Amino acid sequence: MLFSEIVGQKDIKRQLIQTVAEQRISHARLFLGPEGSGSLALALAYAQYISCENRSPDDSCGECSSCRKYNRLIHPDLHFSYPFFAKHKDDTALTFIEEWREAFLKNPYLNLDEWRLQLDADNKQANINIAECHQIIRKLSMKPFEAEYKVLIMWLPEYLDKEGNTLLKIIEEPPQKTLFLLVAQNQDQILNTILSRTQLLKINRLKDEEVKQHLIETIHVPALQASRISYLSEGNIQLAIQLSREESDHAFGRFTEWLRNSFGNKGLQLIEFSESASKWGRENQKNFLRYGSKLLREVMMVLSGAENLIHLPENEKEFVVKFSRSVDLNKTEALISEIEKAHYHIERNANPKILFLDVSLQFTRILKFNTLPKGTHYIYQ
Repeated sequence: MLFSEIVGQKDIKRQLIQTVAEQRISHARLFLGPEGSGSLALALAYAQYISCENRSPDDSCGECSSCRKYNRLIHPDLHFSYPFFAKHKDDTALTFIEEWREAFLKNPYLNLDEWRLQLDADNKQANINIAECHQIIRKLSMKPFEAEYKVLIMWLPEYLDKEGNTLLKIIEEPPQKTLFLLVAQNQDQILNTILSRTQLLKINRLKDEEVKQHLIETIHVPALQASRISYLSEGNIQLAIQLSREESDHAFGRFTEWLRNSFGNKGLQLIEFSESASKWGRENQKNFLRYGSKLLREVMMVLSGAENLIHLPENEKEFVVKFSRSVDLNKTEALISEIEKAHYHIERNANPKILFLDVSLQFTRILKFNTLPKGTHYIYQ
């Protein structure tokens, strides 16, 4: 993985390269960033840059023996640890290394849901177990085979339970030329004993424009659709890639028609919409609801006097401005609340036909009959 292959994060790349140039390589570094920000890809690119036999001031060469092995994730001094779904108590990350290589090489921005789909997870909980901790200690106790450094990249250390304390000594006093690169999304869920022994590197979400350009140049998504997807994904390149595979360009028309039919109390059309939405598939339903929630948040921006901060395609911006004249903050908050509750229940396999019809009725109560649920906290001026 070359730095040049990673979307955005120019400042982070520069900072990492500088630590190598100045020989300030920390033995334990925590890459902390939201899902889809490229944290895992950055950790691998950093490890490859350190091990590269002919690196330039800006990137790995990509051609030396070390880089070729890194590109296939088979370098003998590169080790991975990650959450998995153990079927036996002796299972470790090494048990699933072929699946891991396939998943990462296919998409270096993968999330836990995509990783779960790669495995036969059933209903098992993901974790990094005690057997894996012992395996890490054994692997890192050996001398490097080829490179100057041995590297362990641990993805999602949040899934280390108290067994993670087994690693404290080797993290704090590692064998010579050993690097721990932890890649996390939620700092609060990491064991404090591990957190205190790492050097923190915070990685921000990607900019919408960076996501948009990646979709246009790499996946060849049309510009208008790329603009809509980048807005919806909120800097999450993994979500943007997922949305690019779906019919996300229909979301605007579907959602605005849903609101209009709810406002007009058109029962037959709402029933037909619910039947149609029930056939989209769970991920498409979740993405549709996510899109609607974001669009209504832009309505709240207009109602709050921040219209100049809206960055939407012209047709969506026009709708947001017009719709804001028909609602207030109370109604908009109530609509968003219903959408978010629906998203929660879709994730938990609620019956989509019943769910979408129920939300349609709630929309009608709010928009047509001005009936707001309890807990709406904005006050009429």
